[in-house]
Amino acid sequence: MTPEQCRAARGLANISQDELAKVARVGLSTVRNFEAARSVPVANNLTAMVQALEGLGVVFIPENGGGAGVRLAKPKG
Repeated sequence: MTPEQCRAARGLANISQDELAKVARVGLSTVRNFEAARSVPVANNLTAMVQALEGLGVVFIPENGGGAGVRLAKPKG
C-alpha cells in the first residue's frame, strides 16, 4: 500500500485517520506520517492498516502498467 492508496482507501471507506488508527490498532501518528509520506510503518503496522481497510470493503489494485489503485468490493449477494 502506498500513502496515496491509503488516503484513497479511507475516502472510499468514509473513515478518518483516527478511525483507521483505532480499527488497525496503530498510533494515529503512524497513519498521519505514512499518509504524508514522512515515514513507512513497520511491517506489522502496515499489514494491520491494510487488513483494516480490506475489512471495510476496500480492494487494493496492484501496479499493472495502469497504476496502482483502490476500489470498493462489489457487495456480495
